[in-house]
Order: sequence, then structure tokens, then C-alpha cells
Amino acid sequence: MKKYILSLLISCVAFAQQTPAPKQTKSILITGGKAHIGNGKVIENSLISISNGKITTITDATNVRPEKHDIYIDASGKHIYPGFIAANATLGLVEIDAVKASNDENEMGQMNPHIRSIIAYNSESGLVEAARPNGVLVAQIAPRGGRISGTSSVVQLDAWNWEDAIVKENDGIHLSWPRSYSRSGWWAEPGGIEPNKKYDQQITEIQDFLNDANAYVASNPNVRDIPYEAMKGLDTGEKQLFVHVDGEKEIIDAILFKKKNNIKKMTLVGGYYAYKNVALLKENNVSVLLRRIHDLPLLEDEDVNLPYKNAKILYDAGIIVGLQNAGDMERMQIRNLPFYAGTCAAWGIDKEDALKLITSNTAKILGIDANYGTLETGKSATLFISEGDALDMRTNKVTNAFIDGRQISLESHQTELYDRYKEKYNAEK
Repeated sequence: MKKYILSLLISCVAFAQQTPAPKQTKSILITGGKAHIGNGKVIENSLISISNGKITTITDATNVRPEKHDIYIDASGKHIYPGFIAANATLGLVEIDAVKASNDENEMGQMNPHIRSIIAYNSESGLVEAARPNGVLVAQIAPRGGRISGTSSVVQLDAWNWEDAIVKENDGIHLSWPRSYSRSGWWAEPGGIEPNKKYDQQITEIQDFLNDANAYVASNPNVRDIPYEAMKGLDTGEKQLFVHVDGEKEIIDAILFKKKNNIKKMTLVGGYYAYKNVALLKENNVSVLLRRIHDLPLLEDEDVNLPYKNAKILYDAGIIVGLQNAGDMERMQIRNLPFYAGTCAAWGIDKEDALKLITSNTAKILGIDANYGTLETGKSATLFISEGDALDMRTNKVTNAFIDGRQISLESHQTELYDRYKEKYNAEK
């Protein structure tokens, strides 16, 4: 019995997340790497100085004699990138899909703006750990379910708990816009498309809820109503409205809803047919977090490559566009985020512009661009070094990663299995 308990404890320790890195106390100098700034610029032979969690210097290393540092990293022949940002993610909210008790991504009811996803965020999730070796170091933790799903927050992915992880708390409210149509059947045997007879009614319900919330805030009542109170800030820009919508008609209706209610900041999440409403998007300053790139078209008679081209169409039109990964197995797929950007580059967008889709553009959309998203003096030293092109799964191999100047572990359950079985097969040769 004692042996069984001991082996159980060992196995639990083996699969636990690595201890978060301590606060940076020693200065770091990275030299020789090709720095991809994240704003379209590149420094071929860079020098990056990091101190107290910030980038204190980034410049061309040619003919520069740096000051003395505590730690030196030679990145010659390697690439340096700002940490990738996963928007609209459910990392840390569900650990095992088949275990209901581990699922905290949604709440009962339809109108839940007061549900804060950050409270349920598990910073020790193995899936958080698995995202980091591909350069995903920051994420927006967003709720699911209902009409108004709740409020998201932005975190960095190396922390003891959700309080330590927070980069921006309560950054936006997530609204699932009604569909004007419904589909019958399932993916293997799709049925027909029928109009949603309750579409107008469902929009009215959203408008009524917002009207009631505005009236509540204006009246300064004695009795608190937490859901109504949570809607405060949409008119001032303190909170952003993330509208999950794909259809052309629905996108138009959502933007008209923004105008009618003086909502200062709005982002379309999904936005598959946003390219059909470019003028309206620009006129109303609406950004887009595109649906998963590695997917099929929504309609069978569309260009099969449209999901790959969508980002370029919007980018060329001057829309602030980023990528997100909602869908089947989304938490496991987060580590593929850089390769979605790589696919966009393969289908027409410039490689450095494709990088913006998961760095500077996403940082702007989430309102964290003052500190994250690019390699610039004064910003957070959240970055990584790769042996190859980080947007190419064949060559991306992250050797060092830093979050706020702290060098983090890149070990995961996957790397443990790799080392274990590599040793096994090497011994058998």
C-alpha cells in the first residue's frame, strides 16, 4: 500500500506544471539574432537588453559596444519574436473535455455579463504549459455559452494563480449575435438552411437588456443588480464589446447596434464575411478576430481557399485584423496559432504582416499594446528565441522564452514523453 501511495505521489509530481519563474533580478543581453519587431520591421543583427522585466535597449548590434550585463545569450543564426497572443481562448477553463467537473467555460442562463472567466482560470493547466513551447505567451481568457457569455481578461502564461497572471482584467464583454438562419442535420449529413423566425425577437431581447442596464446605471439605485452593473463601461471604452458573428447580414446588424447604442469599442470575433462589409467596418472603427484559418469554407460553392485568404483581404483594406482559435479542440490547438499566421503568409500576406496578426494587431485589439505585442524599448520583455521561422512548423524550435523578463520553462508533458521514448529507442539500437 505504501509503495502504491508513493508511486501515485511521484506520478502527480511528474505531471504537475513547472514552478513559475522568479522575478528578474539579473540583467540579460541577447545579441546576434534576427529580431522580428512585430510592427513589420526587422533588425537582422540585433542587440536586446532586458532589465527589471522591460526591454531597455533594442538596436542594430553593428558597431555597438554594449554595457556589462549579468547574463549573455548569443542568438546568432536564430530568430527573436515578441510573445504570441492568443485571443478569445479558453485555456485554463477546461482541462479534460470528458470530465464535466473540469469544465468552467460557460454558465447557466442567457445574459451573464457579470460572469468573469478569470475567476475560473487555472494557471496550472497542462494545456497552458503546452502552448508556451511554440511561443504563445499571452492569452485572452474568454467565456462561452448563453447570449451574453460573460467578461474576459488577459493573462500571461506563467503564474502561480489567476491573480498573478493578470495583464488586463475585465477587458471586454462577449456577445453571441443571433443567426438569421438555422441549419438542419449534422456535419456528416447536412440538411437545409432555414430562416430563423425568432431573429428579430432575439435582437430585441439584447437591446432591452442593454436599455435596462443603462437605466439601472443612470438611476444609481440602492439595491445592486450585478448583471446590469457589469455592462457599465461599454459607452466609455473602458470595456470592449466582442461580438461573435460570421454572417453578412448579422455583421451589418451588429455594427448598427454599435452605432445606435454609442458603444465605443467593438471587435467581431469570427467575422467570416467581414470582407463583404469593409466600408462599414472602417467607418465605425470595428476590428476583426478571424475564425480559425485551418478550416473549410462555410458554404459548399465558395472558394475552398477563402479561409486562408480572408486575413489578407481585410488587412489590405485597412482593417485591424487578428487571429483566434475558437472551435473543436480549441485549447489543444492553441499551440498551432503561429502556423495559422504562417498559412496566411502562404496565401498572399507579407510574412512580417502575417506576424502582426498574432502580435501587434492582437495587442491593439485587446488594449495591451502599450506593453505587449512588439519588441520596443520600454515594453515588457515578453519574447522568445527560435532556431527557425516561428510561423513554420518545420523550423520553429523555441530555445529560450521570457515573460516580463523572467526566463520560463519550456518543458511540458509532450516534451517529457519525447525524452522518455527517445531514450527508450536509442537504447534499443
